[in-house]
Amino acid sequence: MSAGILSRLPLLAKWSGRMIQIKTAHEIELMRASGLVTAGAIAAVKAAVRPGVSTGELDAIAEDHIRSKGAVPNFLGYHGFTGTICASINDEIVHGIPNPDRRLAEGDNISIDCGAILQGWHSDSAVTVTVGDPSAEDAALMDVTERSMWAGLAKAVAGGRLTDISAAVEQTITAEQHPYGIVDHYGGHGIGTEMHQDPHVLNYGRPGRGPKLVPGLTLAIEPMVTVGDPATVELDDGWTVVTKDGSRAAHFEHTVAITPEGPWVLTAEDGGAAGLAPFGITPRG
Repeated sequence: MSAGILSRLPLLAKWSGRMIQIKTAHEIELMRASGLVTAGAIAAVKAAVRPGVSTGELDAIAEDHIRSKGAVPNFLGYHGFTGTICASINDEIVHGIPNPDRRLAEGDNISIDCGAILQGWHSDSAVTVTVGDPSAEDAALMDVTERSMWAGLAKAVAGGRLTDISAAVEQTITAEQHPYGIVDHYGGHGIGTEMHQDPHVLNYGRPGRGPKLVPGLTLAIEPMVTVGDPATVELDDGWTVVTKDGSRAAHFEHTVAITPEGPWVLTAEDGGAAGLAPFGITPRG
């Protein structure tokens, strides 16, 4: 879930007046356990995506999986949100509310955003998939969005700066011949004992700025990309964010820990091995 209201916590690091939570190695292990619950929930929902299934049914699948692992959904009840997942279809970028009466059709794109709390520790992840076979335009949109996420995750290394991540995301998107839009205002965030913490992670910007990346910092990296104009509108439900011009959007997200050995993608089953391999990075499994 993209960053909205950020909470202040009794934290261990301070930057420009912002308090940033740093985790111990043991706490990162706990977040990894939470991350695997979220990964499993998203995998279960992806497997159920088909024409005719309702977003309410997908939501129930995610909740059942999370609770079966002894965890609880962190979206459900968050500032009044009524779902375990955000189910955002086509021109909906983020925060779509699951509905038992809304059914998927062949050719729809759906972004599935999900998170869990296990032993007090949060995880957050998202993926966009097509119902059936994607068009060439949709496949390209999802590809660049996912690749930009991995480029950002590859920059989650100790000694760097926060905007190194932002710049890597942006540069991957703007390198494409198609003029994709990068959604403003909505972005990644710190995560730990709460879902949304400082720092806010933009999906664009110059490198070498912002707080220093240190071991124990955990972030949710989540680019949101549009085929057309990135201007957004929030619907009357107070949650769903759509493209103003009606163009389609994609959203990918992973939770990552900065460790002395490099980035560890806590919500990827393989720890990020496949996604980080093109960058010459081998994470923990």
